Amino acid sequence: MSPQDTAAAEAASFVATFNEVILFPTIALLSAVALLVFLYGCAEYVMGASQEDARKKGVNHITFGIIGLVIMVSAYAILAIAAATFGLDRQLECADNPTAGCDDAFTVPNPGSGVPSGGGGSPGSVPPADDGIDPPPDDDGIDPPPDDDGIDAPPEDDGIDPPS
Repeated sequence: MSPQDTAAAEAASFVATFNEVILFPTIALLSAVALLVFLYGCAEYVMGASQEDARKKGVNHITFGIIGLVIMVSAYAILAIAAATFGLDRQLECADNPTAGCDDAFTVPNPGSGVPSGGGGSPGSVPPADDGIDPPPDDDGIDPPPDDDGIDAPPEDDGIDPPS
């Protein structure tokens, strides 16, 4: 196994452990706490409908519960957007469910080639040999500008002689 494959496997293991042990349980726990604060505020508001102080406390708890839920949903959304933006959505999905056909999700590209190590195959496959020959540049479909050095070409001979 190459060092890149070992590093990719270690990174996959870390992401899976971090998501499973810290990140998702923390978001779930704090969301549950915010929901309980909201429900407690609702109960406090209904039970103390005849008392101004109890209603104020209930409204405060309802407000804090809603704010907590909004923060937790926003945190989850920000993590999902960041993962999709940086191309980590497949890695996070594979870290959550490693049996979902994720053989090449954690491969590290070879510098300068854009080809995943191991040729895009499964971890442990043999990477392509580096023969020292650079691949030809990609044809991006854009033609280079015409060679215009500011000097006009001489006019074509129109058959008229200039006066002498």
